[in-house]
Amino acid sequence: RNGMKDSKPSLWTRDFTIITAGTVISMFGNAIGGFATSLMVLDISKSTLLYAVYLAMYTIPQIIMPIFSGAILDRYSRKKTIYTLDFISAGLYLVMAWALSTGWFSFPVFALFCFLLGCIISMYMVAYDSLYPLLITAGNYQKAYSIQSILDTMSMVMVPVAAFLYKGIGIAPLMAANAVCFFIAAVMETQIKNEEKYIENQKATALEGAGKGRQMLVDIKEGLRYLAGEKGLLAVTVYFAVIFTTGGIENVITLPYFKNTFTNGEYIYMLVWGCAVVGRSIGGGIHYKTKVPAARRYSLALVLYIFNALAEAFYLFFKVPVMMALCFLVGIGGVTTYTIRISAMQSYIPDERKGRVTGAFNMLVMLGAFLGEAIGGLASEFIGERMIIMIAMIIQAALAVIIIGGNKAAISEIYNREQ
Repeated sequence: RNGMKDSKPSLWTRDFTIITAGTVISMFGNAIGGFATSLMVLDISKSTLLYAVYLAMYTIPQIIMPIFSGAILDRYSRKKTIYTLDFISAGLYLVMAWALSTGWFSFPVFALFCFLLGCIISMYMVAYDSLYPLLITAGNYQKAYSIQSILDTMSMVMVPVAAFLYKGIGIAPLMAANAVCFFIAAVMETQIKNEEKYIENQKATALEGAGKGRQMLVDIKEGLRYLAGEKGLLAVTVYFAVIFTTGGIENVITLPYFKNTFTNGEYIYMLVWGCAVVGRSIGGGIHYKTKVPAARRYSLALVLYIFNALAEAFYLFFKVPVMMALCFLVGIGGVTTYTIRISAMQSYIPDERKGRVTGAFNMLVMLGAFLGEAIGGLASEFIGERMIIMIAMIIQAALAVIIIGGNKAAISEIYNREQ
C-alpha cells in the first residue's frame, strides 16, 4: 500500500475531548458535594430515619424516570439536554449554597431539593450514555469506555476529600463550588458540534396527529419490544439487574460489618475497598493501551463474572491482606467486564434506539439496587453479614452460568463483534 500503514481515526476528536473534560469537572464536583451532603443530613437531623428518607428521595426518581426520559431523548437533542440539565443543576446548587450560608435549613425543602436532583441525574445519565457513543470514532469504543471507567473510579477518591473539606470549610462553600463546576461543564458542552442525525430519522416513525404523551408511550412500548426481541441484550440486562441487586445487598451490609468487626473498622473498609479502586484504575489504563481481541470478549467476560462473584462471596472470611488482594483483582475484573459490556452494547444498539434501551437498562438495574438494599437490611436482622453476602454472591455466580453462559450464541454476537 505504497509503504503506508492502515490507521484508525483518532479517539480524541474535538467533541470527545469536550465531553470528557466536562465529565471530569462535573463528576468531581458532584462526588464532593454528594458525600458532603450526606454527612450534613446526618449531622443536622441526628436521625437514621430522616437519612433514609433523604436517600429514598434521591433514589426513587432514578428508578421511575429513565424509562420515560429514554423515549423522549430518542426524539430530542441529547446534547441540549445534557447542558440544559447542567445549567439547572448549577442554579439549584447555587441557591442551596446561599440558603445554607445563612444558617437556614428545612428538611422538607432539602428533601424536595434531593428529589429534583434525583430526577435530573436520572435524565442526565440516559442522555449522556446515549450521546457518548455518538462521539466515539470507529474502532475506539473499548479505549473510550476505559477512559470513562477510570474517571468513574477516580471520583471515588473524592469521598475522603469530601469528608475532609466538609469538616474544614462546611457545606455551603462546597455547594457553591459544585455550582461553579456544573456551570463550567455546561458552557463547555454547548460547544459540542455533533449532528444528531437520529432525530431526523425518527421523524419518519412519528404517529401522525399524536400528542407528545401518546408518542412517548408508543416509543416506550416499542423500545421494550425491541429489547425483548434481542435475546442477547435482554440476557445481559437481566444479569446486570442481578448484579445490581446483589450489589445493593452488599452496600448495605459491608460497612456495618467492618465497623462491628474491627477497631476503626471504617478505615479498614476504606483500605480494603481502596484496593478495588486501585485495581479499577490500573485495569482501565490497561484497556486504554491494549485492546481485548474481539473473539475472546465473551469468554473473558463470562469467566470474570463468575470469578468476581465468588471472590466477593468469600473475601470477608480471610485476613485483611487477602481481602485487599481479592478486592484488587475484583477491581481489575470489574473494569474489564464493564468495558466489554458497555462498549459492545452501545456500538450494537441503533442510534435512534439508544435512549430507550439505555433508559430501560438504567431503570431495571436501579430497581435491582433498591430491592437489594431492602433485602440486605431485612436479612441482616436474622443472618450474619458474611453469610448474607456469601449466599447473594454464590447466587450471582450461578446466574452468570445460567443467564450469560446459557445464551452464548446471542451474547457472543454482541460482545465479539468488531466495534
